Amino acid sequence: MVTTDVPGNQPLDEKMLAALRAVLQQDMERLVEEKIADFVRQNELRAKELSLMERIVRVEEELKALREMASGRFETMEKRFEALQREMSARFEASDKRFEAMEKRFEAMDKRFESLQREMHARFEAVDKRFEAMDRRFASLQWTMGIGFSFLTVLMGLLKFWS
Repeated sequence: MVTTDVPGNQPLDEKMLAALRAVLQQDMERLVEEKIADFVRQNELRAKELSLMERIVRVEEELKALREMASGRFETMEKRFEALQREMSARFEASDKRFEAMEKRFEAMDKRFESLQREMHARFEAVDKRFEAMDRRFASLQWTMGIGFSFLTVLMGLLKFWS
């Protein structure tokens, strides 16, 4: 307790003390409220910053996971394309072999047609020779018959003339 040097002022001292306590209490409450409000404000800013940092970290992790997934998918697609490329190359090689085999068959057929053409040409020449020989025979037969009929006509004319 605070005492004054003046005797009998004890109620005054207590009133002053009560007023001082009230003022100090109000100041303390105001200061504590300000400090708490300032602390809360700073901590809210920090909490918001922390929350934003956590969100940024989560977004970055999610982006990293998405990149890894996309990379994995691209690798898988690349493997699929390579497999398709190999399969298509194998199929094209097989079809090339088939075409080569068909080309050989066509060459063989061409040779057969050429040999058939030569053979037919030889046969037609033989038939042409036979027709030429027949034409010569008919021509000689025609001449022979013409000469024979002429001779008979002349002979009959002479016989009539002499008779």
